[in-house]
Amino acid sequence: MAEAGHAPHRPSEGLAHLIQRWSDPDGFLPFDRYWELAQFDEEEGYYARLRSPIGTAGDFYTAPSVGSFFGWTIADHLFEGWVELGRPSPFCFAEIGGGEGQLAADVIERLAERRPESAEWEFRFVERSQRRRARAVERLRPIAERGGMQFTVPESLGEGGPFAGSVVANELLDALPARRLRRLDGGWEELGVLLDRGELVPGSRPLTRPVTGPPLPELPPGAVYEFSPEAEGFVREVADSLLVGRAVFLDYGALETHWTRTATQGTVVALRSHAALADPLAEPGRSDLSSWVNFTRVRAAAQSAGMVERLYLPQREALVAWGLPERVEELAAAGSQEADRVRVRLQSKQLLVRFENFQVLELGNERTAG
Repeated sequence: MAEAGHAPHRPSEGLAHLIQRWSDPDGFLPFDRYWELAQFDEEEGYYARLRSPIGTAGDFYTAPSVGSFFGWTIADHLFEGWVELGRPSPFCFAEIGGGEGQLAADVIERLAERRPESAEWEFRFVERSQRRRARAVERLRPIAERGGMQFTVPESLGEGGPFAGSVVANELLDALPARRLRRLDGGWEELGVLLDRGELVPGSRPLTRPVTGPPLPELPPGAVYEFSPEAEGFVREVADSLLVGRAVFLDYGALETHWTRTATQGTVVALRSHAALADPLAEPGRSDLSSWVNFTRVRAAAQSAGMVERLYLPQREALVAWGLPERVEELAAAGSQEADRVRVRLQSKQLLVRFENFQVLELGNERTAG
């Protein structure tokens, strides 16, 4: 049924048609299925737009857009992981959900500087948006080739079978479709959307879809609980694909205690021009959707898939441990003027402060557990 007291929003004609097509017979579309259409449809979705969503002219910033020192730090950590594994060759470095390749460009350039001449390295770039992938390939392939690295663009991480390597995913999990449930006095209901005379409105119905994995937490009536089955499935895909190596996830989120401490209306937000819209259904297909990662469930999925947790830390602590201050000073020293050096140091502080709710989850397998 439709929720009362919410402003309607009008999707494009094409998106409205998709919503009608994929809704259940009663017209209800669960929120994660709406998210899939509104964000990822190749014609009507948010990521199908021609303009870049990142940067001043876009809708949000990411850590790689703050400064190259972020990517350099990640690259150095991945390199040290390769050394710990005994310098296997061939070896694959992979980024999943890399968008237009901003992080990958910095990582590839840094890795290329450190690659031994005899090492057979591949950089695997996986991005589901065709338009963003095309722009990234044009940018990244020459960088990889100059650095002596093979560059591939598979449809999925595991294409070609399991491999030895290191996988990084930055701000991917928060962008994957999330289910939204609301606690009732006697159980749970699923939240979603309905179309009412062409207008998009929130809806709900009793929970009938199964919830696999850990049991739902105890929450007070009215509290909204969010989790992403696709994010949990992606972690299992990484476990299946990674023969030996590690996977590093950097994203904003929290443990399940974030939802259980107090009643909440959830964390899903729609972003437009660097501002959070009042309603997550606002600007359907034209605003970016994201939600806090439920790291309790993601970690449980990793454990059930046989992965070993190497660390779970706030992002700022992990970056400092991996040598971020040294990378910042390295970049600052390369500046030709004092103003350039000051700018780099200010950017590094911005990275540590602005991304305060970000966490790092690093996973490996039995052979990489230390």
